Amino acid sequence: MNRLASESSPYLLQHAENPVDWYAWGDEAFAKARAEDKPILLSIGYAACHWCHVMAHESFEDRAVAAVMNERFVCVKVDREERPDVDALYMDAVVALTGSGGWPMTVFLTPAGEPFLGGTYFPPEPRHGLPSFTEVLVAVSDAYRERHDEVVEQARSLTEAIAAGARAAASNEPLTDALLADAVHGLRSGFDPANGGWGTAPKFPPASVLELLLRRGETVMSTKTLDAMLQGGMYDVVGGGFHRYSVDARWLVPHFEKMLYDNALLAPAYLHGWLVTGEERYREVAERTLDCLVRDFRLASSAFASSLDADTNGVEGLTYTWTEDDGVPTELLQPFEDGRFVIRGVLDDELRARLLARRGEREQPARDDKAITSWNGLALAAFAECGRRLGRGDLLDVARELAAFLDRPLTRTESGGPAFLDDYANVAHGLYELHVATGDLAYLERAHALALDAVARFADDERGGFFLAGGDELVARTKPLEDHPLPSGNSMLAHVLLRLARLYGDDDLERRAVGVLRLLVDDFRRVPYAFGWALCALDLYLSPPRELAIVGSPDDGVARAALAPWEPNTVVAFGPSEDVPLLAGRGRVDGKPTLYACERFACSAPVT
Repeated sequence: MNRLASESSPYLLQHAENPVDWYAWGDEAFAKARAEDKPILLSIGYAACHWCHVMAHESFEDRAVAAVMNERFVCVKVDREERPDVDALYMDAVVALTGSGGWPMTVFLTPAGEPFLGGTYFPPEPRHGLPSFTEVLVAVSDAYRERHDEVVEQARSLTEAIAAGARAAASNEPLTDALLADAVHGLRSGFDPANGGWGTAPKFPPASVLELLLRRGETVMSTKTLDAMLQGGMYDVVGGGFHRYSVDARWLVPHFEKMLYDNALLAPAYLHGWLVTGEERYREVAERTLDCLVRDFRLASSAFASSLDADTNGVEGLTYTWTEDDGVPTELLQPFEDGRFVIRGVLDDELRARLLARRGEREQPARDDKAITSWNGLALAAFAECGRRLGRGDLLDVARELAAFLDRPLTRTESGGPAFLDDYANVAHGLYELHVATGDLAYLERAHALALDAVARFADDERGGFFLAGGDELVARTKPLEDHPLPSGNSMLAHVLLRLARLYGDDDLERRAVGVLRLLVDDFRRVPYAFGWALCALDLYLSPPRELAIVGSPDDGVARAALAPWEPNTVVAFGPSEDVPLLAGRGRVDGKPTLYACERFACSAPVT
């Protein structure tokens, strides 16, 4: 056993018996590197990552490779889900060095923590133009020793370039609806009309982009993509829920890991597709996705686990794939590999239940039981809104119990660690949705307090936007802005601040949100696909302000009628309360539940 045996992360514990002398991220590793003047080998991954497992089996479990690592480097393992700040910083470095990134990620650092070389997966033997991992280790170590000053200077220059990225200036261009129109035009130009989605292979589920298109009434691209994904393969037609991405353009053959965040984002996207189009199949996908989360991800604490592994017994997709002898109708089987098949097509309830029961008898993939605060915030929003819209009290109960779990000083996981920008933003988002679903004012007050705390901790007062982490522990601070594969903390907090600004009449919160949007003006035109949730926030900002002050409960007829349409740019507060400015001075009329429809706090006659 190495030092990782004392860690709580399932990913780090997967490496506790490696012959590599791993350190967790921290002062001890850097002190050793400084004392011995050795470079640091930083390896970053996550528990459900298929290629992380592959590299671990090929290299980190090999004693000869481990001996080279231990002799020439101080080796540090990081769970990217626990430390997104470390992951974001060094991912920027790898992308700058190689043009692309991914996991497993291998980065070589000076003892000061500055990166000078990196990549993703390295094979054990030279393959497909890649050197072997051992060759890379020897070459990097020799370069550090023989060209030390050159390597250190290169690392400093790269670190400064990364830090400069977070200091980019905001645009002074007016924020207008033309930006949204240009973004939609750009999405049309990159759309795959045959298969839905954007680009070729691999394809990731574009939840944030779908939300934007549904808001804008762009039903051709959104419904084509929703329909293409639900056919089966990346979508689990047997058990519900989505795998992480498709290796092909048709959404057929997935990488089989299931991530909490994907499913927490796709359930509302399908719900909104149902509300816009009335197509029942979208409602069914939303419900089955949340049922999958309750069945397979929910922990005893009422929080949700991070992911389900892609592999079972070291074989990718073993739990989820089928043979011709499993009783699956032949017309539903699509080839995978090694004589196994994925299921694509429509299953009736009896067949689905039978196949799910049979699959439940197999050995199941490992589950990463970390409860990541950020991703649980997304799940909270999904269960709250879907429970309200679908009339499912059981889903609302799940949301309430999850909110109780999150009602504590925020940490990254239930085991501790610093909370980051996305933790605050996503939990505030979820609490707002739970307030709308239940009418409980405490959830809105907590969302407001978290948003104010996030501004205080993470705001860049000089250039706008928000840093990912609150301190200066790392050699450079990052400011995440891309909404792929999930909304960035900047985009989500901007969205939250705009909603709260309209409820609390707080111009400073709106100004902070606009500061995020101004950082992205050029990106909205250049790569709208990567900024779907920020574009949703822009759509909210540019929409005519509409506020609903409701004195009563969501079960009252006036509230049900007001909230029945899907109007994502309308903000809602339930009272009575004198502490929420929109609600101040507004009470029941003739003792009845009462609705005040307002625009910039100017309200029409109350409705009972």
